[in-house]
Amino acid sequence: MPSFDVVSEVDRQEVKNAVDQAQREINTRFDFKNTDSSIEHNDLVLTLRTVSEDRLAALRVVVEEKLVKRGVSLKGVDYGKVEDATQNTVRQVVTIKVGIGSDKAREINRMIKEKGPKGVSSQTQGDTVRVTGKKRDDLQAVMSLLKGADLGIPLQFNNFRD
Repeated sequence: MPSFDVVSEVDRQEVKNAVDQAQREINTRFDFKNTDSSIEHNDLVLTLRTVSEDRLAALRVVVEEKLVKRGVSLKGVDYGKVEDATQNTVRQVVTIKVGIGSDKAREINRMIKEKGPKGVSSQTQGDTVRVTGKKRDDLQAVMSLLKGADLGIPLQFNNFRD
């Protein structure tokens, strides 16, 4: 039976490259001179630091541009609250979410059951959802259904088997 997996993954190397590019741009841009702006990168957690909230917004825009250029979806980016830090600076923690949580998996399964073609079934396997069906066209219809739905997480389809 044809099947595929629905996953939510991020290429960690692309995130690292995007952060490096953003850091390089911040170091050369005139509007970031003497603001002591920085981006700390720890796996999928970024910490943005700068002198004021308007500079933080500009820093966030630079990071988002670089992530999008590198093919990292902004649907999985979660912004923490803006905190006051030492020496009159502000910081914000940005988390990039990966994996499909159990509640999102239930939502995907319910959507496939309600709106998907007949003969298509899905089941949760860890942080992936396996979708199986009799016809390849039905699976492609499920893919387009999931692409059109706004689930709040980036979705990829892999492991397609005939």
